[in-house]
Amino acid sequence: MTGLPVSVPGVSVRVAMQTGCGPYAYIVVDFEPPGPDGGSQFLHTVSEDRLPHEFLPAVRDGIREGLGAVAAVAVLTDGGFHEVDSRDQGYRLAGRYAGTAALAAAGLGEPPPDRGRHIRVDWPGRPRVEPGAGA
Repeated sequence: MTGLPVSVPGVSVRVAMQTGCGPYAYIVVDFEPPGPDGGSQFLHTVSEDRLPHEFLPAVRDGIREGLGAVAAVAVLTDGGFHEVDSRDQGYRLAGRYAGTAALAAAGLGEPPPDRGRHIRVDWPGRPRVEPGAGA
């Protein structure tokens, strides 16, 4: 397993699909290279009132999917939820996009696919969209 070579702070993902009832999810994650043992870790500093902790396993699983075979320390630093529209599916998707964005920022992969206004992803070094080009 290879490790994330650089720190990638402030990866933010907002999932806001307007079909039916959501899903809605919002997360901010800092990614760091793995520790001396080379393994991945998932930590959080988010209070229950910002993001109910019942969604943490879905975020963790999504980040693992997004990182694939790359080890990293992922620290969830902020989040948000909607009392009706938030569910595990949205947080897993947000985690996956965050992991993929961290790889792109570190030069290890392609940026996550653009999903327009339904899924917004931002990370350090993200290419800016030209005015009038969508997103």
